[in-house]
Amino acid sequence: MNPRILGSTIVRILRQLRHDRRTVALLLVVPAVLLTLVYYMYADQPTPPGQPAMFDRVALIMLGIFPFTIMFLVTSIAMLRERTTGTLERLLTTPLGKLDLLFGYGIAFGLAAAVQASVASAVAYWVFGLDTAGPAGLVILIAVVNAVLGVALGLLCSAFARTEFQAVQFMPVVVIPQILLCGLFVARDQMAGWLHGISNALPLTYAVEALQEVGAHTDATGTMWRDLGVVAGAVVVALVLAAATLRRRTS
Repeated sequence: MNPRILGSTIVRILRQLRHDRRTVALLLVVPAVLLTLVYYMYADQPTPPGQPAMFDRVALIMLGIFPFTIMFLVTSIAMLRERTTGTLERLLTTPLGKLDLLFGYGIAFGLAAAVQASVASAVAYWVFGLDTAGPAGLVILIAVVNAVLGVALGLLCSAFARTEFQAVQFMPVVVIPQILLCGLFVARDQMAGWLHGISNALPLTYAVEALQEVGAHTDATGTMWRDLGVVAGAVVVALVLAAATLRRRTS
């Protein structure tokens, strides 16, 4: 990768994003609206003695899941448009390399994810009173890394789609199984053995476990940093695979 070209790519993508008001609204407004729905779903639920409130448990995990899902959707469609409009083919005739482009997307959308996670966390903590043992800064950090994971997987899946509809169809294949098996609905140690094995291979599982560590401990734990490292490693692998499978045009 060329640092100068990478920087120029990041600036270009951020400029495009800034002028796309619908995408900006999707990134910043939708997570806050969804958190509002979650709050009122669990506001009147009784809390067993000694247990965290249901909203605290669910909202904490959703602060990682919402950015992951939204970034996957936005990025897969954005990259597909680059190909279908011929923009990607023109860009790749310049000194721009595939890794420059894909890591540029990852960094640019990572910056957008930092804003998104900050807004969503502010709503969760200051408006709805989310209570976690660990600091909000760690929650934001994990949410941002998880959003970049969504970006990387979106870039990877976009290489196999020919239309925007096909890009969206990857969500039930890539995103939903990870949400179902991450431990949000059923504790992972209570799953069938083969499901537990699959969950161990899914990066979202480690992001959720890292968030749960922040929810339960006042300081960052070794498990949290290990899980965050796994997610970051999955990001790099997905971006490299995306570069290897990237096509200039849809066929």
